[in-house]
Amino acid sequence: MPPSILVIDDEESMCNFMEIMLSKEGYSVKTTTEPVDGVAMLREQNYDLVIADLNMPEMTGIEVLQQVRSFKKEQDLVVMTAYASVDTAIEAMKQGAADYITKPFKVDEIKLVIEKIISRRQLQMENGTLRRQLQGDNSFDKFIGSSEAVINLKKLAQRVARSDSTVLIRGESGTGKDLIAKAIHHHSPRGSGPFVTINCAALPETLLESELFGHKKGSFTGAFKDKEGLFLVASGGTFFLDEVGNTSQAIQVKLLRVLEDKRITPVGDTKPIDVDVRLIAATNADLEEEVRAGRFRADLFYRLNVIPIHIPPLRERTEDIPLLVDYFMAKFSARSGSAPRKITLAAMRLLMSHNWQGNVRELENTIERAILLNRSDTLDAADLPEKLGRPEPVQLVKEGNPATPTLESIEKAYIQFVLAQTQGKKSEAAKILGIDSSTLYRKIERYKLQEQSAAPELADQKKVSK
Repeated sequence: MPPSILVIDDEESMCNFMEIMLSKEGYSVKTTTEPVDGVAMLREQNYDLVIADLNMPEMTGIEVLQQVRSFKKEQDLVVMTAYASVDTAIEAMKQGAADYITKPFKVDEIKLVIEKIISRRQLQMENGTLRRQLQGDNSFDKFIGSSEAVINLKKLAQRVARSDSTVLIRGESGTGKDLIAKAIHHHSPRGSGPFVTINCAALPETLLESELFGHKKGSFTGAFKDKEGLFLVASGGTFFLDEVGNTSQAIQVKLLRVLEDKRITPVGDTKPIDVDVRLIAATNADLEEEVRAGRFRADLFYRLNVIPIHIPPLRERTEDIPLLVDYFMAKFSARSGSAPRKITLAAMRLLMSHNWQGNVRELENTIERAILLNRSDTLDAADLPEKLGRPEPVQLVKEGNPATPTLESIEKAYIQFVLAQTQGKKSEAAKILGIDSSTLYRKIERYKLQEQSAAPELADQKKVSK
């Protein structure tokens, strides 16, 4: 995406000139002759740079800068003025202006100023991205899976991360809604800001209201001092509201006001406070049904549902189970100080045929228990909980039942798993699978595994080798 610039100048001719000139340079340009409208546009959207005239009748460029900095502390702004003086330049820079240009200016001059600021901003974002990649904890790669559903989910979430829009993540408990929320935040322009989360179902209404919006001393029994709400704590970053469907009507009204006005009012106070927060909400409830039943406000639902993201349950993406098993086995083996374990085909078939009502969280707990209780280097079916049942030689399934995988889907996923274990070495994989190399090549072609790499690291190797 090209860098975005907002121009605020009360002279329409200057706006038109800047738009034409900067668009030719490859920038995405928006203009307005009304400073108040410009501030409103900055509340609604992120811009890489703002260029504002210093002397405007309705609001000066410095006043624009002051207002914008109240909700976007890192916003870069260049001030233009026809009234050149050292004093105004110094004042603008003191207030935090990134640079200062005197009218009439040379085109090359303003191009140079813009290029310098945009380059610096991009470098800062790249450094932030690199830091987050080194940390690794909030990468989209933490959401394990190579199924088509997961690939599409990650692509959507990565596009969403670049915007500042409200997101509603929907999915059953244990599917990883929090992982996607964290990844969206840490890959967004707000990634260096706070990520604050609260489970709306975990607190009673009175306590939830105080936690969200804060309160004034003496506003209720036990309010011995002022308390900052989490919306204020999250200002400049992202606020993740988990299980938002469990909020009361009173809380829903206040959440709607935050989304509409970007303001909160602490309990016991009458003065609203501006907040700069991106909201990500999550729910395992059917909010449309909740709206129809009158338990959830329709207007809040539409405000939250700007960008919906659905995380499919594990039983609908069984081909991801071997990769998840591999990840959790390595994780808990390392935690227990033992070498990475292997798993038998019988055990894998049991894991893939289970319904997993608790989704990925249930699978993780199952693998952790098996690793802790098993001391050998291989997990077999007998090492898994009895609730999973025991493998059968042949399993007949009803057509169209996604909860019960076919033997073909199990075979495909297991071959993919073994290829990942052997780093794509087909001869070694064939030995583990107990089949000839020629048979393995036919199965790879049949299941199109040569096109969708067995694991992300294999895809990376292919790219490097080209």
